Order: sequence, then structure tokens, then C-alpha cells
Amino acid sequence: MAAAAPAEVEQDTKGEKFAYQAEVDRLMDMIINSLYSNREVFLRELVSNCSDALDKARFIGLTKPEVLADNEKLEIRVRTDPENHTITIEDTGIGMTRDDLLNQLGTIARSGTRKFMEAVKESKGDANLIGQFGVGFYSSFLVADRVKVQTKHPEDDKQWVWESRAGSHEFSIYEDSEPSLVRGTRITLFLKEDSHELGDAFKLKSLLKQYSEFISFPINLYASKREPKQVTDEEATKKKQEEEDTKAKEENREAKKIEDVTKTEYEEVWDWEVQNDNKPIWSRNPKEVTKEQYDSFYKTTFSEFLEPLAHSHFNVEGTIEFSSLLFVPGMAPFEQDMMKRSKNIRLFVKRVFISDEFDDDLLPRYLNFIKGVVDSSDLPLNVSREILQENKIVRVIRKQLVRRSLDMIEEISKREESKDDYKTFWDAFGRNLKLGIIEDTANRDKLASLLRFHSSNSEDLTTSLDDYVGRMKKEQKAIYYMATDSVKAAKAAPFVEQLAKQGFEVLYLTEPIDEVAVTNIGKYKEHPLEDVSKENLDVSGDGKAEAKEETEAKFKGLTDFMKEALGDQVEKVTVSTRLTDSPCIVVTSKFGWSANMERIMKNQTMADSRAMEYMKGRKIMEINPDHELIKALNSEVEAGRKDRAGELAAVLFETALLTSGFSVDSPSDYAAKVYRMMSGAVGGSSSTTGDGKKEEKAGEDGTVETVTPEVVTDEDPWKK
Repeated sequence: MAAAAPAEVEQDTKGEKFAYQAEVDRLMDMIINSLYSNREVFLRELVSNCSDALDKARFIGLTKPEVLADNEKLEIRVRTDPENHTITIEDTGIGMTRDDLLNQLGTIARSGTRKFMEAVKESKGDANLIGQFGVGFYSSFLVADRVKVQTKHPEDDKQWVWESRAGSHEFSIYEDSEPSLVRGTRITLFLKEDSHELGDAFKLKSLLKQYSEFISFPINLYASKREPKQVTDEEATKKKQEEEDTKAKEENREAKKIEDVTKTEYEEVWDWEVQNDNKPIWSRNPKEVTKEQYDSFYKTTFSEFLEPLAHSHFNVEGTIEFSSLLFVPGMAPFEQDMMKRSKNIRLFVKRVFISDEFDDDLLPRYLNFIKGVVDSSDLPLNVSREILQENKIVRVIRKQLVRRSLDMIEEISKREESKDDYKTFWDAFGRNLKLGIIEDTANRDKLASLLRFHSSNSEDLTTSLDDYVGRMKKEQKAIYYMATDSVKAAKAAPFVEQLAKQGFEVLYLTEPIDEVAVTNIGKYKEHPLEDVSKENLDVSGDGKAEAKEETEAKFKGLTDFMKEALGDQVEKVTVSTRLTDSPCIVVTSKFGWSANMERIMKNQTMADSRAMEYMKGRKIMEINPDHELIKALNSEVEAGRKDRAGELAAVLFETALLTSGFSVDSPSDYAAKVYRMMSGAVGGSSSTTGDGKKEEKAGEDGTVETVTPEVVTDEDPWKK
């Protein structure tokens, strides 16, 4: 927006008064009433402006030494007067002329240094400045009723004053009748009644530490401190003299004069105190910083008590320049929520703290545990310096931060001398990386290499996908995994029986997010990841296809019968190659939910019933042709005893649902079927004859009992 020139109103004894144009007046109201979300930023803005003015003086002094000929130290001074409710911020920078005041503080949305920056650019110089007085100056009116600016430019013999009030439509410029500045600018804020607490020296000290600790020029705060001094302890001296007098009298000699006894007292002394004597650690050469210094900075800055697991200190140079120092924490926060802003990344512009609210802009949410600082000289900020603009520079910074963060994590994972470090990291932040697999497609391969899972290879230790691939058998076709709620359940699952027999390793996915993450990986180093609970898992081995076809033909009558008996409960019934001990299992289609995912989604409070029905997919029952139960059931079907076979098929299916991780629709109906079957197996009171007819038997009391004789075949699993 082009700056509006102030209109001259009148000239009085103090000088000239100027009116803001209506457009500028509205903009002023916006700044005061709504633009800044935190009024405490006034100090940050004014100190930042002071730093810019000092930068400008130092730069001009390189080509015009006379500008700095007065030897005035380049510094910033902040002073408060609690009695009069004023705060004064002063710098020994370049200062301003009358025209500067008129053109820069008389308008809004024009930076006092913008033209200067353009001139430097044309001359191919390097001022490395942000801007002297822009909108940030007007943040003064967030806390002040009246603002007075006194300024002296080294090339101007006069000292000038600019004054204005909050809500006023005008400002004044006049020559200072009591000039006291050698060079620079002094801003005096006359605080509003509701801002008096900001005039407390300790409050200012806190704000300077929060926002301006790493400004490159010294910031001096006029503050009180307790200093010890030695004073005479009159009472102790008198007592000691009396003791000497008494002793001298007893010894019949002249008493000696006792030296004064002193004591330490503390007095309140007001003096200038440097608030930013720490050079930003991220601006130093990484080779010059020790691990102890990094650890100390991390603990102090982020209020941590454990050392970080790793750090990354780097500078990016080129068309976009910034410095950063990142840390991997040694533990997870007590309340870890990936949906909340973590405030772990502190953003600086030219060492001026801007905000810690930009985590989502600078890092993806799965890396919100990374702590650190980012300092850029040319990072674009909006008019308030609080809301980051999403543009090319931000995208470049974000990409670099993500890469460096993943490099740190990878370095931890490869530590041979301290393998427990990665276990510590994984226990704390493993879920974050799994979320990254889902959300960050660009870095999915790298993230996949950092994942860890339990497996059938080891009950206690976790394994990486790289280690798994390194152990794969020559004839193994895929990376196998089983999703369930515990390692114990995974080991007992019927899906892994044949895999275990052949020595194929199976990954155990025991957390709700695991299955979604692994599904998104799809393939790792040319090896597909295959869910052992899904259909079409073929572990029969090469050369066994013909035998499988023969078996399928042999049991076709049974599979057709079971499909008919179970109806819509299953899509089909097939002969399995993955079972050794269990009679049957229930698997799902390739693109439907597994039993584990179905269980997770059922437990969701806001689960969509229609979506669940769609995603559950169709169930497929697989039977083990080598199991005695299946052989017996096949004989029942072949013998035409389909009523009994139908009930057996129903019980087998519902039992398989349970052992496969699903739930049965009606537990009471299922229990009734099991009880009837158990009664028939152990009671002998209900049995069938060869032709299925019932027969009568006389009891001991003469009553007649009708029973069905039991026919026991060699294949019957309930044979006594």
C-alpha cells in the first residue's frame, strides 16, 4: 500500500501540527484495536526498530566515519519511571531529521529504511537490515496514551521531537528546546492506565528476555539490584569493647581500643544492566560449540531437565539464508497430542523473537516433537510480524527442517555404541513416524526405514524393515505382517501357522495406527508387504500348485456345501495353504478391513455405520484339508448327513471368526450351538441310528425313554 502523505494543519509555538489522512486514520485504529493479538509486542517492535537504526548507523559509518566520530557506543537503553508511568526506549543509532519524522512517522505502511535498502541494493552493498520505522512503531499506542519521540541525526545540528496521542488524528513535529542526544532516538511512552503494570522493571526484564535476548546490540535495562556492603555493627562493637574493658581491669592494665565489628547489609542500587549478553548459539560456528553448550542451551530455552537425544546445527546460504538449531527431546511430553500446537519451534528474524506459534508452518505435525530455533534475515512476515506468510521461502525452510529432522532420527537409529537411544526415541515418538508414513508421501521411504516392529524372530526386541529383508529366505515372496492387539495374540493366530512352519518371519503390528501405516508403504525395497489375514496368501511353495488343485477338487463338494449352508455370511469357502493345526480361519478380501481394523473402527465413538458396512468387505472362509475335523465334515457331506453337517459348519465358522479376531453376531446363539454339540458328545442321550431314526429304551423304573442311537464313524472327531 502506498503511504499517504500527512496534511499540514497549523503551526503553533511548539512547531507544526499535521493531520493523518482519513485512510491512514482508519489504519491506525485497526492497528491499535485489532491488529496485534498481544499488546506486549510493543517492546519487541520498538527494540527491533532500535536494532535496525543501530545497524544503519554502523553500515553508514563504514563509508562515512564521521557519522560515528563521537565514539558513542552502539547500544539500546530501556528505562522505566513507575511513579510517572513512563517507559523510555533509547538507541544510539542513526537518528532522524525533521523530514524523516514527517515522512516516516507521519505515515503508515512505509518503512524508514525501505528506500535506504533499495539504495544499498542498487550500489550492491549489503546492509542486512529489516526496516527502521514501519507499522511496528505504532504498536506503541497499544499501551500508551501519548508517545514522544526525540531524535538526533549525526548530519543535522538540531534535535527534533515528534508527538502524538492514541486516538488522535494529528501529530506534532518541533525542534527540541533541550537537546541531550549525541546521536540516535529516544521514545517515551506515557502508559495507559490499564498498562501501568508494564512499567515494572522486572516485567520489562522478562519481556526483553522473551523477545529480544539475542539482538546483536547490547540492551541495557535500568533496574535495581541488591548489592552487599560492610557497615559497623554498633551493638557488637560496644559489647566487644565492654568485654575488653572488663578483661583489662581484671589484668590491671589499660584497655585497648577495639576495632569496629562489621556486618553485611544489602542496599538497593539502580544501575544499567545488560539483558542480552548471550550471543545466539545458532549464529556461531558449529565447530566452536561443545555438546555441553548445546545441552545447556536446550535445557534453558525449553525448560527441559533431560539432555536431548540429538541436535542439528546448520546454516543455509544462497538465495534464501537462515540458521537453525534443532533438537530431538530425550522424552515425550506428559500430554502428547499431535493435533495441538506444540510451541516447540521459536522463530526469529534478525535475532528478534517473533513467535512460537508457527509449528504447523515450519514442520509437519508428525514432527511436532522436534524443538529448536529458526533465524532468518529475509523471512517475509505480514504487517504485524505475527502471522507467517505461506510462500516460497517458507516452503524452502520447511523442506530443510524436515530433512534435517529425519537425518537426526536416522543418526540415532544407527548408533552402535548406544542402541538404547533409539529404543528411547521409538518408545516416545514411534507413533509420530507412523503418522508421517500416512501424511508425508515425499519422505515415506526414509520414514519406513526408521520404523520398528515386533516380529516372530524375537519376542522382546523390535526389528527394522531393513533387518527383516536381510533375513528373508530365498523362496520368500513378500514381507509378511499380522495386525492384532498384542504380540501374544499374534503368535497364537492361526494365520501364521504355515509361515512359522516354513521359517518365514512375520511382523506383529500391535498398535491401531500400524496397519494404516504399513498399508500406505505398500512395497519396501521391491518387496510387497502382505497381510497374512487377507485372501490369496499363497505359501504352498513352488511345484505344489498341481497338488493344491487336486485337493481343491477333492473338497469341492464340502466347500460348495459350506458356502450354501453359511449363505451371505461368507463370500466363498476355499481350501487353505496357510494352516497346519487349525481346522479353518476367516479372512477378508484384499481391500476390505482386516479383523483388527474392524475391531478398531467398531470402537470409534463417531463410527459411520454405512461406511463400516462398506469397508468390512466380504469374509472368506478357508478350511484346512489335513485337519481331522474337516475330513470328518467332508465325510458327513459325502454320506448325505447334511443336517448335522450344516450345524457343524455353522459352529466351525463362528469359532473361526473368534480365532481369526472377529466377533460373532449373537454370542448367545453361538453358545447354544456349542452346548448342544457338547451334550451330544458327552451325554449319549441323543444319538442317531444309521438311518437317522429314533429308538426307545426302557428305564430302570419301567418308563420308556426315546433316544436316537449314535453312529460313530472312524473320521468322527467326537469318537469315544
